[in-house]
Amino acid sequence: MDVGTAYGRKPGQSLLELTQVGPGTPYGEVLRRYWQPVALSADATTTPKRLRILGEDLILFRTRRGATGLLAPDCAHRGASLFYGGVEDDGIRCCYHGWVFDTEGRCLEQPCEPELGRHRDRVRQPWYPVREYHGLVFAYLGPPERKPAFPVYDVLEDLGEGEAVYADDKSFGAGGPAEVDFNWLQHWENVMDQFHIPILHARFSGNQFIPEMAVLPECTFSYTEQGVRVTAMRDFSGGRVLTRLTDVVFPNIRLIPGPRLTVMGPTPIVGWAVPFDDTHFKVFTLFRATSPDYLETESLKLGDGKNWHELTEEEHQRYPSDYEAQKSQGPTAVHSREFLTTTDQGVAMLRRMMAKQIKAVADGGDPVGVVREGDTTTYHVLAGSYFDGVPAASR
Repeated sequence: MDVGTAYGRKPGQSLLELTQVGPGTPYGEVLRRYWQPVALSADATTTPKRLRILGEDLILFRTRRGATGLLAPDCAHRGASLFYGGVEDDGIRCCYHGWVFDTEGRCLEQPCEPELGRHRDRVRQPWYPVREYHGLVFAYLGPPERKPAFPVYDVLEDLGEGEAVYADDKSFGAGGPAEVDFNWLQHWENVMDQFHIPILHARFSGNQFIPEMAVLPECTFSYTEQGVRVTAMRDFSGGRVLTRLTDVVFPNIRLIPGPRLTVMGPTPIVGWAVPFDDTHFKVFTLFRATSPDYLETESLKLGDGKNWHELTEEEHQRYPSDYEAQKSQGPTAVHSREFLTTTDQGVAMLRRMMAKQIKAVADGGDPVGVVREGDTTTYHVLAGSYFDGVPAASR
């Protein structure tokens, strides 16, 4: 008698409390307690731009005086979209009846009303706070009274000669299109999976990085003050040992050392996996380098040295990478069918820590890493590549 066939297989379940990101969802509320990158600074112009962030539709613009605004799209008057509005010196004017709103949603003018709107001060267009940092526009979509200090990163502040900080919105590290079409968690938790590197990126699809990364690492996992870390050690010929520290930082930050070992010490790359909704996300990246082409040199190569978008459908099947593996898990992974083992310890730790942040927010507290005193707070980046041990001063 055959057993274990697929007949009668029951529908699986996803961890919706971790994967859903809309307003009022458990982890969606955690994400809203932090500043999130939403666009390149270059995207904020006098032409309104549609954005979708954490399941919310928004309009980004820059006034003619240079202030950046992020407003709800439906005009507070009669609901016409501000996407069709005109940007002026101090705000955006609705195309329907000409109401003007500044970058914080205050109504400045109602041209069809007596005295340009005697009660215009009673109207407020929904808006979100924004600020710009090294070429990215960040927004805070959470409760106003719990707005945190803005985080800056030491690796992006202490620049060497000829270095600059560059912004990227092409989803570096996701291995696919600039807008990724599956749930964001499938990508973010992959940061904790160091064992797929020698399999997927070397043994299965050919060496997509450098030969040293094909060595199976010895990994240990640990909680940090703001996330989870995997310490991966590889023994090389000649007795040298490579230690790579890779971090996830809450709520959706990835700190990954470049896989080509072109930079030793702390990684110069900070990335955010930002959900647009439950099945689409983008990785926004800031990186320190002497050239804006640095991310291109760090990107994986597929097949005969091609980039992802250059592959045929047959080549995608023959040389799968992160995108193909994670996309094939489904729009949202079916977690109840997983069979986690010892190599998935980092993934399990991350999910447990996510659940703790959900509870902290539900209980009225702050999630990890939130600082609400002062205007900014600095994060010290330790994640990186180190030969023969991590320097004591960096620990």
